[in-house]
Amino acid sequence: MANRPMAPHLQVWKWGPHMAVSILHRITGDGMALVGLAVLLWWLGAMAGGPAAYGLFQDVMGSPVGLIVLVGLSWAFFTHMMSGLRHFVLDIGAGYELDTNKTWSILSPVLGILLTAGFWALVLLR
Repeated sequence: MANRPMAPHLQVWKWGPHMAVSILHRITGDGMALVGLAVLLWWLGAMAGGPAAYGLFQDVMGSPVGLIVLVGLSWAFFTHMMSGLRHFVLDIGAGYELDTNKTWSILSPVLGILLTAGFWALVLLR
């Protein structure tokens, strides 16, 4: 067998926050697409189904499991949004310096958590 150079892969590269944020960006996007679409379709169907169907939707989404789903969706939204803004800045051509990239990679999910907490504090304490 020929002595070929090894292609860069996950075993070759050292893991860093930028890789984790990139993977988290994909996971949150897929989660919003699947779970968010299911909740949206159920909500629309419940509104079209009348007061009883909408009451069931409200009961389920107001339960602890429903709130976990809604908080998870909002966390996915804010985390995906912060990561998307990071990618937008990178697309412009800024933020490629190692320290800057690492800092924004760490801040993206942290800001997502803070925005989620602020959003739910606003919703629940209103």
